[in-house]
Amino acid sequence: MPGFLSYVLSFLYVGIYWNNYHHLLHAATRTSGAVLWANLNLLFWLSLFPFATAWMGENHFAAVPSAVYGFVLLMAAAAYLLLENAIMAAEGADSVLLRALGRDWKGKLSPFAYITGIGASFVVHLLAQAIYLAVALVWLVPDPRIEKVAGGRER
Repeated sequence: MPGFLSYVLSFLYVGIYWNNYHHLLHAATRTSGAVLWANLNLLFWLSLFPFATAWMGENHFAAVPSAVYGFVLLMAAAAYLLLENAIMAAEGADSVLLRALGRDWKGKLSPFAYITGIGASFVVHLLAQAIYLAVALVWLVPDPRIEKVAGGRER
């Protein structure tokens, strides 16, 4: 059961990244070398999901595998933020993303939640899983701000 539950959580995360990534690229109008490298960085961290998921599930959410899973989530979130910033830098002041994201409380809060989850892995490992799940649930619906602003650009 732990293997299946960790798989479901990771599938949820992959789906969230997939949906938000498509919104992100839909809003992008320019690219650069920095955008391409930031994109590759995100792909690297996302490619570690199966490893971290399997290790955590096989070890019944033990402290170190749960912390490593949280670290992979943290680095994927950081890579996504880096990609957003690279796109905004490539587009300049008229960036659709810059207008759409604004304060981006979810993007700024998520890394702190992951760090808390990593710490919780060594105290109450199920609390870490609850934190990772809570962050996923916050991101479950694709960001409507990007769709709203990018949709207005198409008209």
